[in-house]
Amino acid sequence: MRMAVVAGCLAVLAGSSPSGFAALSDVDPTIGQDMRYATARNFTGRVAEGYEEPVCLLAKPAAEALRRAQRVLRRQGFSLLVYDCYRPQRAVDGFVRWARDAGDQAAKAEFYPEVDKSRLVALGYIAERSGHSRGSTVDVTLVRLPERRPVDMGTPFDWFGPLSHTDDPRVGGAARENRRLLRRVLEAEGFVNLPGEWWHFTHRPEAFREQFDFPVALRAVRG
Repeated sequence: MRMAVVAGCLAVLAGSSPSGFAALSDVDPTIGQDMRYATARNFTGRVAEGYEEPVCLLAKPAAEALRRAQRVLRRQGFSLLVYDCYRPQRAVDGFVRWARDAGDQAAKAEFYPEVDKSRLVALGYIAERSGHSRGSTVDVTLVRLPERRPVDMGTPFDWFGPLSHTDDPRVGGAARENRRLLRRVLEAEGFVNLPGEWWHFTHRPEAFREQFDFPVALRAVRG
């Protein structure tokens, strides 16, 4: 069943995705997956709503573009590692509720030590509508082959603060070069970086305009 809410431009799919989505592992199984919101290892400290399995789902053009970027990076001794891909709207809503709960500060030291939690939405670190819910946005980093060792990117994934800005001048050396490599290779395949988050890229033109809410589960794209 599909319900469209015109005013909010929100499409809700109860059980399955549109035909234009795919599991990244079916497109390129060599790309690593560390799906943080399907675990408690994220800024909320719990599994995000709608994440039934730790799998990356994406609109097919975005998945194919990642496959092409992966081929380029593997020739240079690197691999992509994705942290998040398609994100259900219910998870986005849950993040906003978490951000507005001043009593829950358990993750402050790890994820937002320099930012007041009450400012996370206003500063854009937590959004009420996310491009992830349209299926063409991915959170991604680099690892070194063959051991798949994480490279220095200057901050961890989901570190809320100016140091995560892609071109923050305080980030130098290997971390700056690694950010530049990731951006250069992905931009060559049609991805656009969000300047406030070195890990956040959207493939354009986006395959869908709607925000979706089907679960993160292989059954949603494989039937």
